[in-house]
Amino acid sequence: MVSKRAIVILARGAKEMEIFTGIMVTIVGLAGKDPVQCSHDVICPDASLEDAKKRDHMMWRELGAQNLSESAAIKEILKEQEKRKGLIAAICAGPTARLAHEIGSGSKVTTHQVAKDKIMNGSHYSYSERHVEKDGLILTSQDSGIRFEFALAIVEALSGKEVADQVKAPLVLNN
Repeated sequence: MVSKRAIVILARGAKEMEIFTGIMVTIVGLAGKDPVQCSHDVICPDASLEDAKKRDHMMWRELGAQNLSESAAIKEILKEQEKRKGLIAAICAGPTARLAHEIGSGSKVTTHQVAKDKIMNGSHYSYSERHVEKDGLILTSQDSGIRFEFALAIVEALSGKEVADQVKAPLVLNN
């Protein structure tokens, strides 16, 4: 059985609580393998973005939306992920990076309320008020307050409902 893997691209200002999702994750530094100052602590990436681009199975979750929105390397990765029909997941203001790089046009998305106007202003997306929205291979979530719901949606998208239910079973969550 092939284990599902994911990468998380880490940019300055990322929220630590949005990084960990319950899947084996490789933390990737946007600016290399040097430690990254996040919102509450410093995290050391497992790999550089350049090294991660060479790996086969990638799932991209946007963090540090502004920095990622301005990155040509992120645009390249997202375009490639979209082209090969790979899952692209974004939380909080992360969907604004997808907007900046013109990824997932026409899809239904959700974001943190502070990013709603930006994502909808002249965009080619439709907005959802749901906590987590999945439209094809585009998965978005409103904010880190519902990160477990988002994490379980990622697990389900990558490994199926049965695996997501197994992960969820020991958790104490309000539904």
